[in-house]
Amino acid sequence: MKRRLFAAACLVLAGCTTSAPPPPAPPPGPKAELGAWGVDLAGMDRSVKPGDDFFAYVNGNWEKQAVIPPDRSNIGTGQNLAILSEKRMKEIVADLEAKPLDRLTPDEKKLRDLYDGYMDEKAIEARGIEPVKADLDRIAGLKTLKQVAQMMGSPNTAAGSLYAFGVGIDDKNSSAYSVNVSAAGLGMPDRDYYLLDDPDIAKTREAYKTFIATMLELTGAKDATARAEKVLALETAIAKAHWELKDQRDADKMYAPMSFNALKKAAPQFPWDSFVADSGIPLKNGERQIIVGESTAIPVLAKIFAKTPVAVWRDYLTVQYLHNYAAYLPKRFDDANFAFYGTVLGGRTQQSDRQTRAVRLLDSTMGEAFGKLYVAKFFPPEAKAKVQKLVSNILKAYEEDIQSLTWMSDETRKKALEKIRKFTPYLGYPDTWRDYSAYDVSRDDMVGNIKRSAHFNWTRDVSRLDSPVDKAEWQMTTPTVNAYFMPPFNSITFPAAILQSPIFDPNADDAVNYGAIGSVIGHEISHGFDDQGSKYNGDGVLQNWWTEEDRKNFDARTKMLVKQYDAYEPLPGLHMRGEPTLGENIADLAGLSITLKAYRISLGGKPAPVLDGFTGDQRVFLGFGQVWRAKFRDNDLRRRILSDVHSPAPFRVRGSIRNMDDWYKAFDVKPGDKYYLPPEERVKLW
Repeated sequence: MKRRLFAAACLVLAGCTTSAPPPPAPPPGPKAELGAWGVDLAGMDRSVKPGDDFFAYVNGNWEKQAVIPPDRSNIGTGQNLAILSEKRMKEIVADLEAKPLDRLTPDEKKLRDLYDGYMDEKAIEARGIEPVKADLDRIAGLKTLKQVAQMMGSPNTAAGSLYAFGVGIDDKNSSAYSVNVSAAGLGMPDRDYYLLDDPDIAKTREAYKTFIATMLELTGAKDATARAEKVLALETAIAKAHWELKDQRDADKMYAPMSFNALKKAAPQFPWDSFVADSGIPLKNGERQIIVGESTAIPVLAKIFAKTPVAVWRDYLTVQYLHNYAAYLPKRFDDANFAFYGTVLGGRTQQSDRQTRAVRLLDSTMGEAFGKLYVAKFFPPEAKAKVQKLVSNILKAYEEDIQSLTWMSDETRKKALEKIRKFTPYLGYPDTWRDYSAYDVSRDDMVGNIKRSAHFNWTRDVSRLDSPVDKAEWQMTTPTVNAYFMPPFNSITFPAAILQSPIFDPNADDAVNYGAIGSVIGHEISHGFDDQGSKYNGDGVLQNWWTEEDRKNFDARTKMLVKQYDAYEPLPGLHMRGEPTLGENIADLAGLSITLKAYRISLGGKPAPVLDGFTGDQRVFLGFGQVWRAKFRDNDLRRRILSDVHSPAPFRVRGSIRNMDDWYKAFDVKPGDKYYLPPEERVKLW
């Protein structure tokens, strides 16, 4: 069977060539990290037919042998890169520790003090709860609902809140900042953790109730179990008011602008003036516009707030506060927090080592100061130049594809081309680094450092509220293994840490890089044209630019994709959700379709070489299958299905490739193969 499948691949290979024979493989150069040319051939399972399970075909042997470390919820390409990034951040810290104090820059001194303060576990244990005693006493002393609301709205305390409240970007005026309010208040990842009638979810709810009781007990509370039941009942009521994830994704539904005065009238049971009292936001006599998300949930939550006794709110705020500061408190708090959030939700059996957690803290607190050091040490200019060429070819492929789409009218096509031509890629690192001079760090005050960080970021946001939007600002740090599309900026951002092997390997075959980093770049660009991103025009404004007929056509195609993903069942009895994950599923399919075209453009009309029997097209698909290599703990997989807008990695592969005619040709996929789709059922967007 193995030999027959490989022969079939070779036959497809021959069938895909032009009249001229394929050129021989180029002479060996610097070795790729995986295999000789970028694919881990030993990690494949060629006993699996590509059409039966392409993810297993590409990653089956790897998956059988992969061991998830006890401090991780999953392992695979992304997690391995995160581990590498953490290792590199530790090297940077070692350099800072070895540097004489008088040679440290102010930012370097702050980074070192943050790190040393967090690593000093003996000092943290010795201080006990003293660093948080004043806040806990304040919570314990709350007597009125107005005081509760003021505590919730305090930007410096992180005690939990019924409402998310902050500064964003106005979706209908992408050059202006906005004040945003939406539903919040849940201690578990999503409303379904409170509402689903599922045995495993029910166990999670019981574990959460135990966590609440444990946190209350650590403060000396009596009757903690009974009080925990009341907090859980409160959060369950809050969960019922929350919108489903599919509706939270809807850009139109989540945009309900009103004045602050109108917000107060819409939800009068909540003391909004108390809530914003410490915010520093100039409300312009109540005429400040507020962008409200989950608008129908806001008044329901206000009613819940008004009828809930202050005593229950005190317990709720105490637990949320301790959850947010547990990592900087004595071990008993940290361990109790990890027991639920790390083990029950993530399946991890132990915490990451203290050094790893410390460098993550530096990245989350002073990410751009830390990232500047990361780039200088680990991201050479030539790496950025090669990625820029990839992006250029992928944008060119998009432009060519838009011009040839048969389902898009000329009127919509013109505006789609305008949007793609206005696209801005940010690669590697920002041009201007953030100024942290206003942020004070004390080696002996970890809780204070975290609170001052929150104050620093909040003050920065509020101070520029009525200034033009800084469109060069990054939303991720350079050591982050991730990427994003920013609708109001019409831009994609790829931090340095994701632009490394095996997602991007300068020594790998071009086809593999196109399948890996190219598909991810194509994915992010395509978010500008997914079911929500397509609602923003080339200037990043939430504004319909489609003809009614084109939108109906597009929606009909994407409904087919929803139906496909609804049918997948990663865990027994727990199906994936096609609607909440639709934007990401569209982007996966689009990114792969476009990167294949971009790879062909890069060949400049020349035939692709054959490497180890694999054609260029096949290697693009192999690179795509390998980039989403991942193995999950069941708890983590369940969390992702219920609360993540991304499909679990194996289904990002299985769900995308089966909609592409080129995949069927490349691997001779036939009717009867498990993932075969008849041509009329394949979703064609690009």
